[in-house]
Amino acid sequence: MESQALPSTLRPLRGIPPWLRIGILLVFLAALPPFIGNYWTHVLAYIGIYVMLGIGLNVVVGFAGLLDLGYVAFYAIGAYTYALLASPKFGIHIPFWAMLPVCVALAALGGTLLGIPVLRMRGDYLAIVTLGFGEIIRIVMNNLDSITNGPKGILRIDPAAIGGFKFTTPTHYYYLILVGCILSAFVADRLNNSRIGRAWIAMREDQDAAALMGIHILRYKLLAFTIGASFAGIGGIIFAARQGSIFPDDFSLMVSINVLCLIIIGGMGSIPGVILGAVVLIGIPEVLRAVAIYRMLAFGALLIIMMIFRPSGFIPSARRRLELKEET
Repeated sequence: MESQALPSTLRPLRGIPPWLRIGILLVFLAALPPFIGNYWTHVLAYIGIYVMLGIGLNVVVGFAGLLDLGYVAFYAIGAYTYALLASPKFGIHIPFWAMLPVCVALAALGGTLLGIPVLRMRGDYLAIVTLGFGEIIRIVMNNLDSITNGPKGILRIDPAAIGGFKFTTPTHYYYLILVGCILSAFVADRLNNSRIGRAWIAMREDQDAAALMGIHILRYKLLAFTIGASFAGIGGIIFAARQGSIFPDDFSLMVSINVLCLIIIGGMGSIPGVILGAVVLIGIPEVLRAVAIYRMLAFGALLIIMMIFRPSGFIPSARRRLELKEET
């Protein structure tokens, strides 16, 4: 009966396996840069960074149900770690690939340190503490002149390189970010469908019931913060290498808000939703640059419309779709 309700042009899509659809999409994205020019390649790469951030925050908010408003702090940790150790600031030039695991590890450590004092907090209290943590990191970066150069930022950061080949063009970083998005999505999907992911879902739905069922709530909360922060570390090091310079204002509260908005609009707990949310919130303002001054107004209006007409997002996760169906 469902197939008869679909237009005839869309019925063939139902028979395409998910892996084949993903493959077609990846081939399309890989072939895109030569046809759209450097500017739009740069925009797509910027969207890709937000996809990685969104996937990481989705682990915390969408999978585990923990509201984190200071996620930008881990993004800043990854970026500043690479900037300090791969620039003329201290005369140290450690290669990008050697710094990648270091930045990820330090961002994950930051997530662990944040998770420890907030393990027993919920709801608004958790949001306020994480918001404060994000602002603390930004203010420290802004005031620690002797190390971070304060508002002047860190300049001439080394680009990513493979052997003697340096990533210098928007197309080079586009492919690097595309690989990062693929790996992030794969890891997040495997986590969501693992024992850890099921524990997060139970904890998100009802912490007390999950604890009674034998789930160690404190351990899984800490794990969510740690794993989610590691994704931000990857985004931070790629952002620093791509920009060539970073400043404290690059890591304001609005970054966390934007990432949270794209998760809500795309669909919490849904990886395809995160991707679509990043395209909508980061890509469309570039298309409509002439009315960019109304961006915040558009954010607010879009969130209100989504909460009224699509409370589960554009592409909700399968579980949230079932929950919404049961409520209806």
